[in-house]
Amino acid sequence: MGFSSFVVQLLNGLAGASSLFLVAAGLSLIFGVTRIVNFAHGSFFMLGIYLAYSLVGALGNSLGFWPALLLAALGAGLIGAAVEMLLLRRIYKAPELFQLLATFALVLVIKDAALWIWGPEELLGPRAPGLAGSVGILGRNFPAYDLFLIVVGPVVLGALTLLLTRTRWGTLVRAATQDREMVSALGVNQAWLFTAVFALGALLAGLGGALQLPREPATLEMDLNTIGAAFVVVVVGGMGSIPGAYAAALLIAEIKAVCIWLGVVELFGYSVSFSKLTLVVEFLVMAVVLVVRPWGLMGKPQATSRNVGLPEAPLRHPGTWFKVGGVLLMALLVLLPWLTADSPYLSVLAIDLMIAALFAASLHFIMGPAGMHSFGHAAYFGIGAYAAALLVRSAGLPMELTLLLAPLVAAAGAFLYGWFCVRLSGVYLAMLTLAFAQITWAICYQWDGFTGGSNGLTGVWPAEWLSDKTHYYYLTLALVTAGVLLLRRVLFSPFGYALRAGRDSALRADAIGIDVKRMQWVAFIIAGGFAGLGGALFAFSKGSISPESLAVGKSVDGLVMVLLGGLQTLSGPVVGAVTFTWLHDTVARNTDYWRAMLGGIILLLVLLFPQGIAGSIKHAVEHWREGRKPRSPSNAASPVSASKEAA
Repeated sequence: MGFSSFVVQLLNGLAGASSLFLVAAGLSLIFGVTRIVNFAHGSFFMLGIYLAYSLVGALGNSLGFWPALLLAALGAGLIGAAVEMLLLRRIYKAPELFQLLATFALVLVIKDAALWIWGPEELLGPRAPGLAGSVGILGRNFPAYDLFLIVVGPVVLGALTLLLTRTRWGTLVRAATQDREMVSALGVNQAWLFTAVFALGALLAGLGGALQLPREPATLEMDLNTIGAAFVVVVVGGMGSIPGAYAAALLIAEIKAVCIWLGVVELFGYSVSFSKLTLVVEFLVMAVVLVVRPWGLMGKPQATSRNVGLPEAPLRHPGTWFKVGGVLLMALLVLLPWLTADSPYLSVLAIDLMIAALFAASLHFIMGPAGMHSFGHAAYFGIGAYAAALLVRSAGLPMELTLLLAPLVAAAGAFLYGWFCVRLSGVYLAMLTLAFAQITWAICYQWDGFTGGSNGLTGVWPAEWLSDKTHYYYLTLALVTAGVLLLRRVLFSPFGYALRAGRDSALRADAIGIDVKRMQWVAFIIAGGFAGLGGALFAFSKGSISPESLAVGKSVDGLVMVLLGGLQTLSGPVVGAVTFTWLHDTVARNTDYWRAMLGGIILLLVLLFPQGIAGSIKHAVEHWREGRKPRSPSNAASPVSASKEAA
């Protein structure tokens, strides 16, 4: 660990910071103007490196390398403009989380498009002409291309600063960041401004990807791996702040470089591996920054978004037809093992559907009535699953007792994380939940001696009397039904109404004596406990558990379920969970390009059912009932009023 190696690692961090800054700058621009949390931004980064690979092959490496990188970035920008005009322009009036659902569907479509065009193999590009060698620094060789990347970051930062401060277009962008409605009222063509900003953001992401061609191979996993880091940089730097994004990229990249340089260090007689922290260091930084300064290093407190979607009607107890439908559904679920005796797989699928429904209902409990958006709800699902596995394997407890204790362990995790999370709101709250979830994932992924590391834990089977899958099916049915009904019952209690009051108007709720933060904290704990129950049922159903159960993808699946079903209805998460899980299973078993088909179906559902499936059905039924009501004489128009309307 000499000084020269330390300097080289710092330079490596600077090179990585430049590429990360390009992606984060585009994401920050898009969010600042359109207020879209663009989950597909990492896909443009992936497209940039794939397009660069193909263009370098077509134009030749000697003379065509540098033009190919620029053309690849331009191609990503044009694709971004097309996406904005054809899809996103249609859903700008939708709630922000619904827009996130649409961009998640885009991730699936773009990923399978890349798979179809370039195949599943890793594609390694050639070295950059003129910068293929290395430079001696303090007796060590350092790639010349990485020195070029170190310069790119400040150059792009300077160009963006000039563009945003010295041009009329930049003035409009900054004005739209502060007040989009006022910019539109002044006669600015808001649609084309949004398109230009989205195209520029996609171009920057594509340029960041293209510049990685000589450094790393192009893979299909680059989209989600990149978007997580980019979100962290944007939030740490400050939403909408380009200089903040550069400062955050530098900070995170250099901390990672120092961790790599330190390696394994002896502290107080224990070996501490700092190099393992590179998997989670950005989320640790984000958690600290959000707790200390919620709006980021160089950001400003964001005003509450005006794009909140339709107002929610008061909670109503289920009507007669809803109760009849529920009874018929329960009867069908009870008879399902006999109806599908020839196909045991359907019982297994039904167990997965029920567990997904409980997970989605627990997430909806804090997202809908409480108004707390969570990007890391899988943490509590995974904590419950790992708690169940460890209590059975290590502590030797019976499975029945484990099903009681595992949700309590998950609720304890929600107790700890929720204390910090409920002090934030909006995107900052969502990103802090993501940070805690990733920290939990990293612990499970790297603690080989306790959690099994990346391999997870196996041999987690239910009790002997539940070895028959039919018996386990009925246990799952009973616990999931009880869990969903309990969550529903809580929402109709005084606590549930107080929770909604805090969501709709925190100031008014506080004025009448409601401790809003404490209510939200309790809701966080309740939701974490029921998610943990779902995780425990999942572990015993599969016989094993792995870190994937806590990963970002699992949390995103929960978000998709809730939003697909409808955030404003209590039955929405169940409908969305069943729909998404069934579609995922059916489509994945029938085509190699299941992601694109699933993403296309989600996009279609987003456009057809802007309030979610259950929400749109509820709205249609209420509209039909209103149309069937006879008009009372008092509501009928008088001749005088009719003549006035005619006039």
